[in-house]
Amino acid sequence: MKLLSLLHRWTGGLVGLVLAVIGLSGTVLLWEDSWILLDGANDAPASSPAELAKAIEVAVETAPGLSRITFASEEIGLHQAIYLDGSGAYIAQDGTVIDRWSGIWERPELWLFDLHHYLLMGEFGKTITGVLGIILLAFTITGAILWWRTRKTFRFRLWPARYTASAIVRHHRDLGVVGSPLLLIAAATGTMMVFPAISSVLLSPIANADAKPELPSDLASVSESTDWAVVIANAQSAYPSAAARRLMMPAAPGEPIAIRFRQDFEWTPNGRSYAWVSPEGGSIVAKDDPAMGDAASTVVEKLYPIHAAKVGGFLWRIAMTFAGLALVLLGLLASWSFWRGKFSSRSTKFLSPVESAN
Repeated sequence: MKLLSLLHRWTGGLVGLVLAVIGLSGTVLLWEDSWILLDGANDAPASSPAELAKAIEVAVETAPGLSRITFASEEIGLHQAIYLDGSGAYIAQDGTVIDRWSGIWERPELWLFDLHHYLLMGEFGKTITGVLGIILLAFTITGAILWWRTRKTFRFRLWPARYTASAIVRHHRDLGVVGSPLLLIAAATGTMMVFPAISSVLLSPIANADAKPELPSDLASVSESTDWAVVIANAQSAYPSAAARRLMMPAAPGEPIAIRFRQDFEWTPNGRSYAWVSPEGGSIVAKDDPAMGDAASTVVEKLYPIHAAKVGGFLWRIAMTFAGLALVLLGLLASWSFWRGKFSSRSTKFLSPVESAN
């Protein structure tokens, strides 16, 4: 038990601050729809092919190199266009360009997302966040084991009673055990998203071989003659009752346009229902319908909406907010008390016996 306590304390001291950053950025992102206060952010989303086509046309005209456009939703009533150079724009339902940016630092929701998912370090940072998710799982389990010995002294506080080492340890222990169920969910869902191989292994008993559709690579490229209304209308015919959520331009010449839809049974805000359309003529060349998928893919589809509180309504968002803020307190106070104790011990070591006694 002493070794377990030592590992828990040292690891918390080393990574607590980073976990606090992830917890705080994730908590702020939970309420993203409440603090994006641009004109039109609260407008009801348009959904007809003609209205969506107009948004695509505006996005194409606004800047070269359109990568994707995420259509307005109930959360944010603005279309978001992202370009290959990292710039972007918010477009209102009437086609007005509301805001432009040249990089993520000009929009808080963009750099907060990058911080939470990638630690501002790209794919390497994403791997680190996945490892931190595994560490958080270990923290939560070992913390509950260590708490069990002192369960009779349990007293829940949102803040330490005093700024002494013992009070901070008691607060850390009791807050951690209260938040442990939610922290386990947040850590597990986040880790499985970062490392799909883990979810593949865990869900293999309920998975079936699922061959992805082969996409053509010899189609005509997107051009001025591309009829976006026809593209959207034809893609919509693949999922008549679904909502079009995102259009992605071909990654290479000859490839089709990809359009994501959200069907009623899907929890993911942007859906996982794909239709691939030819830029010339707008005919459907392939589709990937999650309704035909296996149980494992159904579980995987639920990871992000649970993690980001995109389902469960206001109460689940409050619950995940508590989990995020708890992680902030646990990480910050663990790091602060650990290193304060180390430096205090070091400074005392170099004092004379008389000075130490005083």
